[in-house]
Amino acid sequence: MAGPNPTGFNFNEFKAAASPRSVWAKKDPWARYETWRYTGPFSRFNRFKGLFPGFGIASVAFAGYCAYEHFFLKDDHHHGDSHH
Repeated sequence: MAGPNPTGFNFNEFKAAASPRSVWAKKDPWARYETWRYTGPFSRFNRFKGLFPGFGIASVAFAGYCAYEHFFLKDDHHHGDSHH
């Protein structure tokens, strides 16, 4: 177990003061001018919403085709059977 710090240096206060959010978020004079970058049409969801256009429609179409093939396109020939 560590004893008291002989130098008097408080590492926890140093970490809190050195974190960028605590220092610059309070003192940045341009912070209010930068908020538009992360709100409204530029929010994280809206930026990545159009990343894969058509993926939803293609997924539904492929699932529909797989269901159609499974239920309606039965192979009656059985080419691998040995009895003729």
